[in-house]
Amino acid sequence: MTTLALAVISLNSVHADSGPMMPRNVPQAYTQECAACHTAYPPGMLPARSWQRIMSGLDQHYGTDASLDVATVTQLGQWLQTHAGTYKRVNEEPPQNRITRSAWFERKHRSIEPAVWKHASVKSAANCAACHTGANQGQFDDDNLRFPPGLDARQRRGWND
Repeated sequence: MTTLALAVISLNSVHADSGPMMPRNVPQAYTQECAACHTAYPPGMLPARSWQRIMSGLDQHYGTDASLDVATVTQLGQWLQTHAGTYKRVNEEPPQNRITRSAWFERKHRSIEPAVWKHASVKSAANCAACHTGANQGQFDDDNLRFPPGLDARQRRGWND
């Protein structure tokens, strides 16, 4: 296989709607620490600078103290930097380094009723697994969407647009 073919395959694996985004070599600490409170977001969903700011502010991680020991911060920080998004969709840093505030996220979810994000079975836009059945494996393609329990017909309008 040529270097160009490998590069194309590699680039395709980081887009949210083209298959798994999670790298194969996920550190155990990432799953244990980060996924204990929220979806273990694939590093390709944010640019390196955003991950750097997130990891340097774990003591104030979106209103929670998510501090880790120095060795774990170093390990996870290096891994996140290595696998950070570099493609066009994520090269801009979203407000507050929030994936859910990024332009690509808002564009992909523009037809979702605001009330859906507040629904008891969803709670927030950051709860990817409420709708994306493969979120915990880094799969966000439209083929694996489900309606969260309890949504009415009005809230389901625009789903899969």
